[in-house]
Amino acid sequence: MQRRPGFPARLPGTGNAGAKPVAQVLAPASALAARKPVVAAPVGVGLDSSAVRTRMVQKLAAGGITSASVLQAMGAVERHRFVDSALVNQAYEDTSLPIGLGQTISKPSVVARMCELLLGAEGARAGGLGRVLEIGTGCGYQAAVLSLLAREVYTLERLRGLHDRARDNLRPFRLANVHLLFGDGMLGYAKGAPYAAIIAAAGGDAVPQAWCDQLAVGGRLVAPMALSGGQQMLLVIDKTPHGLKQNVLEPVHFVPLKSGIA
Repeated sequence: MQRRPGFPARLPGTGNAGAKPVAQVLAPASALAARKPVVAAPVGVGLDSSAVRTRMVQKLAAGGITSASVLQAMGAVERHRFVDSALVNQAYEDTSLPIGLGQTISKPSVVARMCELLLGAEGARAGGLGRVLEIGTGCGYQAAVLSLLAREVYTLERLRGLHDRARDNLRPFRLANVHLLFGDGMLGYAKGAPYAAIIAAAGGDAVPQAWCDQLAVGGRLVAPMALSGGQQMLLVIDKTPHGLKQNVLEPVHFVPLKSGIA
């Protein structure tokens, strides 16, 4: 029997040079939609009921999300398992919530919107969503959703506390296709490139060149970006054989993109 690798994974330059991405190698990702996680639901709130998630999905559909795959994934992942116990009653509201260290879990509508945009890439339309790089693991919620949409997910977190929390949150789901990495997200992760899609959960003044370099031709990058004046907008970059094609969409509000680890 092969020995399971240990946690946490690190990127070169963070004290464990040469470390390879580490997955929660426990069971197929499809198991997430097929069974309940083994952790107990919060007592007395009934948030383990599929009816609660169904209502959230209905609101997402009414708000303009049309991808059946995205709606199914949003309905399968129990968001209340990724928030603090004091906030579980707000878990299925369309609002961002604090997860500690100055970071937040994104609104369900924003997660669904960005995932749907990834699936609209030329490469994804032709052959499904392959390998995805997520910048900013946070509490692990979006990585869990992505695991049901992509063949493989590499997710980077620069804050040790959140990296460890995401590991603990995702462990019960037993996702074999999610690789948790601790490192500087602005550098991307070249060893896993090229990526069919890159998604960022933090916004800067410009898209790091490393992300564009690591994006596959036919792939799509979705990230918030601050325009002149400081207003954050959702940015979509498609990598074509002729270069990068950029589209600016609706206003969004994300935490700032930062370099380094902490």
